[in-house]
Amino acid sequence: MLVGCQQRLKTSLPYYHTPDFTPIWPDETGENADTLHRIRDFHMLDQSGHEFSLQDFKGDVLVVNFFFTACPSICPTLTQNIKKVAEATSDLSGIRFLSFSVTPDRDSVSKLASYAERFSLPADRWHLLTGDQEDIYNLARRSFFAEEEMGYNKDSQEFLHTEHVLLVDTEGHLRGIYKGTLPLEMESLTSDLRILVAPHE
Repeated sequence: MLVGCQQRLKTSLPYYHTPDFTPIWPDETGENADTLHRIRDFHMLDQSGHEFSLQDFKGDVLVVNFFFTACPSICPTLTQNIKKVAEATSDLSGIRFLSFSVTPDRDSVSKLASYAERFSLPADRWHLLTGDQEDIYNLARRSFFAEEEMGYNKDSQEFLHTEHVLLVDTEGHLRGIYKGTLPLEMESLTSDLRILVAPHE
């Protein structure tokens, strides 16, 4: 039975419907994946000053994290580790990396551009996003479950600082959560991306 479970995990990814991240495999439970939790729409500016909504990424698999440019601790490590994932999956099409600022009042478009330049982030695949703080915090906690259960009911006055990286499929479903400061978890993310995204022909 253990072998069968391991084989299932290698070939398919679970869905996550609640902030406690209990995995669901609809093909086994009989649930309809269309009824499971989806990321809600948003409207943000990226480091180029272009406005983006969730609809602009329709058909893409998303790798999402939350950061701020002045962060002296986990954010640089998080960014470097996610960049390694981007490099390791450069042969795959249809992946976008979204980093939402949790201090949007300080992280202007120009600051985001400087941060992207500092880390040599691929502008065609990676969007650093800023917007309304309350909207970003609600999106992080209620839509992406970025802090899991402990953050779900917090409001926008309580600072958001998390090392979690979220994986979202082309239908807007949550399919993975990873600690972005841990290289082994980023290797798992890389492997999971290869399950969700077909390589170039």
